[in-house]
Amino acid sequence: VELEDPVENIGAKLVRQAAAKTNDLAGDGTTTSVVLAQGIIAEGVKVVAAGANPVLITRGIEKTTKGLVSELKGMSKDVEDSELVDVAAVSAGNNYEIGNMIA
Repeated sequence: VELEDPVENIGAKLVRQAAAKTNDLAGDGTTTSVVLAQGIIAEGVKVVAAGANPVLITRGIEKTTKGLVSELKGMSKDVEDSELVDVAAVSAGNNYEIGNMIA
């Protein structure tokens, strides 16, 4: 999809990239990625339009991202083999038949 407005087109490409990267890395969560990306882009445009330095905004986003990833890694836990069916079933919409095939 190409948008006529070049700025909107860049935003759309950024959101598509976020969704694609999420799908490639996690296989799920694309809707969350799109919503977060849209919010970050919208707020970024507002503060830059109000005179904020875009380089500093970018650095702040990158620093915050690193901190959030670190926190999420700290909250995560390894999945035991016995839990794989449950994880796969939840990812398959609580379908345990598919969960068993995947695990």
